[in-house]
Amino acid sequence: MPNDDQNRPTLCILHLEDSLNDHALVLREFQRSGEAVTLQRVESLGEFENALKTAYFDVILADYRLPGFTALDAWQLMNHNKIRRPFILLSGAIGESAAVKAIQMGISDYLPKDDLSKIRHITQRAIEMHRILIAKETADTELAHSERQLASFAEHLQMTIENERAAIAREIHDDIGGSLAAIRFDLSWIERHTVDKATLDHVQTATDMLHHAVQASQRIMMNLRPAILDQGLAAAIQWLANNFSKRSGIETLVQAQLPTEQLSRTIQLTAYRTAQEALTNVSKYAQCSLVKIELTGDDRFVTLEITDNGCGMNDSNLALTTGFGIKGLKERAKTIGGWVDVSSKVGFGTSITLSIPIPDGQVTTEEH
Repeated sequence: MPNDDQNRPTLCILHLEDSLNDHALVLREFQRSGEAVTLQRVESLGEFENALKTAYFDVILADYRLPGFTALDAWQLMNHNKIRRPFILLSGAIGESAAVKAIQMGISDYLPKDDLSKIRHITQRAIEMHRILIAKETADTELAHSERQLASFAEHLQMTIENERAAIAREIHDDIGGSLAAIRFDLSWIERHTVDKATLDHVQTATDMLHHAVQASQRIMMNLRPAILDQGLAAAIQWLANNFSKRSGIETLVQAQLPTEQLSRTIQLTAYRTAQEALTNVSKYAQCSLVKIELTGDDRFVTLEITDNGCGMNDSNLALTTGFGIKGLKERAKTIGGWVDVSSKVGFGTSITLSIPIPDGQVTTEEH
């Protein structure tokens, strides 16, 4: 059978120590524990730096006080060279305050020289904690990268959706709108050139249906590409509220005071879509009689709050955040550095708040 000692990986240790006797004691303690170990001793900062650059070490053991410098100088030199290794102070009495300071700086551990029996345990623990720390930092970096990729994808997806909506709105305007206009001219021609009552009744019916079709196409185009935003966010929100109130019969009040002229199209569109989705949710779930929309802004933030006096939601329903609609709005808000908060209580309605930071900080206040 193979010898386990031959298969065991060798622990490589860099020992910063000016005393040959103390170095020998440390080596003997590792050998007594049965640990397969190589222990390289250096006693100056130059030797320490050169050893780090020319070989790999699993852990560093360092006396605290050495001729002309301390272990903290060695620690800073290691960090300066962007080398990260478990670093253990192995020294005499250095004082509690010095040991605490060293640990706060990031040094792995401290072991008095008169307690060398624990050195194997302390070393293995420092190596394992260092591995865990590096793994966590790697995972955090990968997670942050994934979140940036997701945010970039969400932004691209939203832009693609808006472009598709704009393209469909143009097709409706050019093709369907043109066809409806032609039908209107034909009906007008028939109405002028006939006196037959039955025919005129059919013309009137067709004209009424055409009027509804024109209104529907305009409403669809407005939902797809809100051209009203060209008149400012406050005007667009007011238009949205008026149309919602007409369709649903729910009283909708708007209060707006914000830096309209300085808001980018992206910020305006995000706020508009948030209000649109919130009002859609109100019509589906709220069972309310009143909706209040507050649009405010200063030189740093734009805030949009939509509040209803409906049935509200309990904590379990609120955790679901009413499906993908609100989740989509949260992702949209993230793409421009904003966020969406939803608060609700059974019997006391629901409030959706969008907050968006303004990048340039230069605004012109406009009241409606």
